[in-house]
Amino acid sequence: MKTNIFLPFILALTISSSSCETDNRTPGGGNNNSNAGGDWLIPKNEVRDGGPGKDGIPALQDPQRVSVDDPTNHYLEDNDLVLGYYYGGEVVAYPHAILDWHEIINDEVGGQGIAVTYCPLTGTGIGWGRVLEEEETTFGVSGLLYNSNLIPYDRKTGSNWSQIRLECVNGSLIGVEAVILPLIEMPWKTWKKLFPESMVISTSTGHSRSYGSYPYGSYKTSNSLIFPANPADDRLHPKERVLSVVQGGSARVYRFENFNAGLSVIQDEFMGTNLLIAGIRDEYMVAFNAKTWDGKILEFSAGTDGGTLMDQEGNEWNLFGTAVSGPRKGEQLKSVKSFMAYWFSIGAFYPEAEIYTE
Repeated sequence: MKTNIFLPFILALTISSSSCETDNRTPGGGNNNSNAGGDWLIPKNEVRDGGPGKDGIPALQDPQRVSVDDPTNHYLEDNDLVLGYYYGGEVVAYPHAILDWHEIINDEVGGQGIAVTYCPLTGTGIGWGRVLEEEETTFGVSGLLYNSNLIPYDRKTGSNWSQIRLECVNGSLIGVEAVILPLIEMPWKTWKKLFPESMVISTSTGHSRSYGSYPYGSYKTSNSLIFPANPADDRLHPKERVLSVVQGGSARVYRFENFNAGLSVIQDEFMGTNLLIAGIRDEYMVAFNAKTWDGKILEFSAGTDGGTLMDQEGNEWNLFGTAVSGPRKGEQLKSVKSFMAYWFSIGAFYPEAEIYTE
C-alpha cells in the first residue's frame, strides 16, 4: 500500500460537512467533544480529544461489497491486512485500508449485526455485537482516545466505550461488557487464497478518501506514539503485532515467532480456560476454547491445506471455529476474547500481561 508521508505527529487534512468530506486526522486539540461528561471508569483527565471531534471520522453503515477478484480491489497489495468475519454461511473481509479512514463499520453478515471497530493507533480490530438492552443499534467514532485507543460510542444511549477494555466506560451503560464477535486478521494475499468466495467491503463508501494511502506515515514501524499510553512496557517492540487473549481482566499474548511457516497449533491453559491457538508465522493467529459445548477437550493438529484444523475425533474445523466435516459437523467452537494489537497497547491496558513462551 502506498504511504502518505507527514511531518511527525501532524496529519493535515480538511473537514467538510458534505458526504464527500475529507476528515481531519490532526492529533491533539482541545477537549471540545460534547460527549465527555459524567462519571468515567477510566481516569477522565487521561481521556484525550483526538482532533476531528464526534463523528468527524465517519463510521460506515451497511457498506457495499464486491467479490475478491473485483478489479476495484487493485488498491490492495498482497501484504495489506484485512479483518474477516464469518457467520451464517457468509464471509466478509474488511480491509485496514478502508478502516484506517473510518475506524468503525456497522454491517450485517449472515443475519448477524456486527460493528467492526478498528483503531489504527493501537492496531486493534475487534468485532462487537450491536444489540444493547434487547435493541439493535450502531456505533460511531466519539473522537476521544484513552491510552491512544479508540473510544466508540453507541447511538442508542450515547454511552462511550473503551475498545481494548471491551466495556462501556462512560454513560448510562457504564460497566456493561461489549459482546465480542471473533475476527481474523491476515494479509490480503492469504485471505484471497483461503477465502476466494468471500466478499470485500467496496471503496464506494460515499466518502472521498485516499484508500490506497496509509494516513499515518511511518507509524506502523516506528518506536514513537502520537498519543501517550501508560504504563510503558518495553519487553517487546512497541509496534510488534501480537494476539492478545483477555480473561478476567488479565491478558496473555502470543507472538508470530511462536509459530512455523506452515500452520501450527498451540494448546495452552489460561485463567482456567483450555485454549487452542492456531497460526502461521507472519500471516495470522486465531484463538478458541478447546473445550466443546459437551465438555470434551479436543486435541488439534493442522490440516493439509493450511486453512483447516483436525482433532482426535476426525473433525475438520475452519479458521472461524466451525466444524465443516466429521461427527461434529456444524458445531461451533466457543470463542474467547482475543484480538490482534500493537504490543504497547496491551502493556498499557493490561500491565501484568503474560507473554507466552513454550
